Amino acid sequence: MYELAIRLLTAGLWTAQLFSSKARLWAKGRKNWRNRLTSTPLGRQPVLWMHVASLGEFEQGRPILEGFRKQYPSSWVVLSFFSPSGYEVRKNYSEADVVCYLPADTRQNARDFVDRVRPDVVIFVKYDLWANYLFELRQRGILTLLIAALFRPTQPFFRPWGKLWRQMLGCFSHIFTQDVASAELVRCIGLKAVTAAGDTRIDRVLQLAQDHILLERPPLRADVIAGSTWPADEDLLLPVIHAPELAHLHWILAPHEPSARAIRRLTKLLQRSWALYSQWDGQQIVEVLIIDSVGLLGRLYRYARFAYVGGGFGRGIHNTLEPAAYGLPVLFGPKYKHFEEARQFVQRGGAFPVRSSAELLQAIQRLEQPDEYERASIAVRQFLYENRGASVQILQFLTKNLLF
Repeated sequence: MYELAIRLLTAGLWTAQLFSSKARLWAKGRKNWRNRLTSTPLGRQPVLWMHVASLGEFEQGRPILEGFRKQYPSSWVVLSFFSPSGYEVRKNYSEADVVCYLPADTRQNARDFVDRVRPDVVIFVKYDLWANYLFELRQRGILTLLIAALFRPTQPFFRPWGKLWRQMLGCFSHIFTQDVASAELVRCIGLKAVTAAGDTRIDRVLQLAQDHILLERPPLRADVIAGSTWPADEDLLLPVIHAPELAHLHWILAPHEPSARAIRRLTKLLQRSWALYSQWDGQQIVEVLIIDSVGLLGRLYRYARFAYVGGGFGRGIHNTLEPAAYGLPVLFGPKYKHFEEARQFVQRGGAFPVRSSAELLQAIQRLEQPDEYERASIAVRQFLYENRGASVQILQFLTKNLLF
């Protein structure tokens, strides 16, 4: 039944390419994949295959991948993506020898993919798990890790009908979770090879903040950066951007999906001077700088004092760790309860959930007071420093257990 479901899903995505640009990229990236996938050259060892769903999971796995490459200079690294939004941004990532789409999870694809890659160790990041690949890896006795995992009791792994999902978790040689609660859930279903290591994203964002790699055209001035915003976030933000009380503030707006349509909508509603980053000369003074490309947000936080993180009026907020690494107090919408770092930031006084433009205005005015700003900035930094080090634990485990 699982195999049938995968084949139906694949057929649906191939059909959807007639209507969806993302589906077209998904299908095109997997077409004739056997002829396009570079097999691991003989003599390159050890071989690491890391699989991620998209860009966010890539950033979680990146400290491990780069640490592995540094530790084993002669290694061969394969990085696979499920989503076009991740692959298209990182397809030229220099630290991997091969960057590719993960073929659809059929038994034959799984066998052929593993035959070509010949991995010594496989790492799945967070949640993008595929049964046929995992069963194939277990059958071959390949060291397989799940890292940065987060679990909740409502997930299929812990439900009476979730046998297949529990079998998938049982394929991992070791599971590294982001928190103790997740590790306890895994132990409750009889799996003992689990460690609450923390979130590898923390190591990544701290590294990014310490790299001091500046943008070629840095913003001349920015007070508030709104990152990964959706229309619902922008409807909240626009009255605040236009508020007379905050007319002295300069803004950076970075939509989550900066399509031409999304940018047109935003610019049509703006009543302050603005420029698109792609057309900005680096010198023009504007009140709102709109980021109309992807891949810059993690470094843009360096140039602001406050951060608003989008997604809190939809399925959930986006990455709050990136602005926190620069000591920025964080604001976001009300849907943040499933994100441990956001809950910690709120509890410690470093982040502020808002439900309306009026609440956002009040929060920014409060943070403009130096004492309030300093307390919030220290709170987010302190959480990151207390919880760093997950990458070191995982790399030490690999050193101890990887035989080649």
